[in-house]
Amino acid sequence: MTRLKIPHDAFVFVGDGHKALFLRNDGDELYLNLKVEQVFVDDNPPTHDQGTDRPGRTVQGADASRRSALEPTDWHALEQHHFVRHVAEAMTLLVRERQVKALVVVAPPRTLAELRQEMSAEVKSRVRAEINKDLTRHPVDDIEAHLLAA
Repeated sequence: MTRLKIPHDAFVFVGDGHKALFLRNDGDELYLNLKVEQVFVDDNPPTHDQGTDRPGRTVQGADASRRSALEPTDWHALEQHHFVRHVAEAMTLLVRERQVKALVVVAPPRTLAELRQEMSAEVKSRVRAEINKDLTRHPVDDIEAHLLAA
């Protein structure tokens, strides 16, 4: 198994559907020294606090007596998706403005999947590794330890 190498000035994205950190390696491949460059935090209350409408109903076929309920909108999940899209756009700007050569993405599975869909080709070409973990609420030194162990 080859050890993950994060070069000097490479960026590490750590995020989920609520919070995102952009960290830059101020160290080298052997001794990580991650510095926080940018933080995004989304204020996303639970779905029951966002949507007050009851689910809609639909009539099936010509018989108006046959009705069924529609699934309620999951406003919380919808806002998470918008947040991921916003963060993906920020990644593109970062890659362009800072001329990022290497990027490591650390996120839980669902967020990783959504990020893959939203990332520009320019960002995808810079991704050196994807790590399926939620380290968003960990301190930077714990994130460094996880990356060194990966």
